[in-house]
Amino acid sequence: MKSRLIYWLTYASMWLLALLPFRALYVLSDGLCFLMRHVVHYRRRVVRRNLKNSFPEKSQAELREIEREFYHYICDYMLEEIKMMRMSFEDLSRRMEYGNTEEYLAMLEKHGGIVVLIPHYANFEWLTGMGAFMNPEDVPMQVYKPLRNKYLDEMFKLIRARHGGYNVPKHSTAREVIKLRRDGKRVVIGLITDQSPNRSEAHHWTTFLNQDTVFMDGGERIAKMMNYPVFYCELEKQGRGYCKAYFDLLTENPKQTADGEITELFVRRLEQTILREPAYWFWSHKRWKLTRENVKQHG
Repeated sequence: MKSRLIYWLTYASMWLLALLPFRALYVLSDGLCFLMRHVVHYRRRVVRRNLKNSFPEKSQAELREIEREFYHYICDYMLEEIKMMRMSFEDLSRRMEYGNTEEYLAMLEKHGGIVVLIPHYANFEWLTGMGAFMNPEDVPMQVYKPLRNKYLDEMFKLIRARHGGYNVPKHSTAREVIKLRRDGKRVVIGLITDQSPNRSEAHHWTTFLNQDTVFMDGGERIAKMMNYPVFYCELEKQGRGYCKAYFDLLTENPKQTADGEITELFVRRLEQTILREPAYWFWSHKRWKLTRENVKQHG
């Protein structure tokens, strides 16, 4: 009962916020940023540790500037996601542009499916509107990790499905892809690939941002199972409330790649994206909580 009440109160509050125009939301975001950074100190230790370890060559002043920009970004991001509850498809399509889609669509047509590896970067949630340039009969699948609270999980699924996104929990990905292929559907499998994995998913270790880091390889495994081409989604923030996505082919023939090769290609592209504009990645995540030692101890 308590969880249901929290759900309805949260939903009602978000729905009312979503009615505000973007200009008002960004005024609110500026105030929220001040509270999170200077009053609440939201995950400040995590953010500062992550930035210091990732950019040992930068001065204290440079790190603080990235930190400042990050807090502005993360507050904008949260309110922009809430805004999705009321955004029209036309407005979303105007604010989220897509570049070099020709190869993306050609590979989808040729192979019946593609895998898109996506980072927690810029306005990545707005990719739910990628049906704007796809054929209506094609399925834009969004693989997600279910939230523990089933009511909040349901709410975010509703937001992400408003403009045609097909939500699939990560443990059901293979089954759903096979089902859609059997039904003759072309499918785009979008996966957020830079999350910190569970110990059971800690398969691909590499050096990332000057640190020993483990990545999930679920996207690579799905691509190899279905032999679907793999794309990297390059996101470029164009200003407040505007973003552009590019889809760069990593491989057309995943079965011909070595184990870990596709995941490593993603890691290297992600690193380039972050180095270009560091503030727009999720620095508040405890991304480096796993080490080789504690994975072995629980293995």
